[in-house]
Amino acid sequence: MKRRNVPTSGPRFVRRRSPIHGFGLFARRRIAKGERLIEYKGQLINADQADGRYPETDTPPHTFLFDAEDDMYIDGGVDGNWSRFINHSCNPNCEAVQQGRRIFIESIRTIQPGEELFYDYCITLDEPHNATAKKKWICKCGAPNCRGHMLGKKS
Repeated sequence: MKRRNVPTSGPRFVRRRSPIHGFGLFARRRIAKGERLIEYKGQLINADQADGRYPETDTPPHTFLFDAEDDMYIDGGVDGNWSRFINHSCNPNCEAVQQGRRIFIESIRTIQPGEELFYDYCITLDEPHNATAKKKWICKCGAPNCRGHMLGKKS
């Protein structure tokens, strides 16, 4: 059996078309559990600037906004990096770790070469997470434990 050449150094991931949504990031090499992969970068904006920046007419709405803290958001669509291409899954292999106003993506299990990187977006809305909101924020991850939407539990 011929072994595939898997890189052991260099970039840990590559951007390419995702079967889930648009583009995604895929592991180029084995990634160990607990590795810090990338910082979610972008323009730091306040809530007023964030309101209406991305139209909510799409289902699900397309946004690069990440809640940083204190009504501040990181807009990965402006001055962002590849982190904005990590898609949502209800069965993620990564998680977002917040340190102040900085967000880092870390692996929560070993990720094999070729696997797409995912984290659970856990979107929380100001309005109730009712059936209409769940339909609007539909999830297409296809995981066996898919909850059908990208909304997180309201605190």
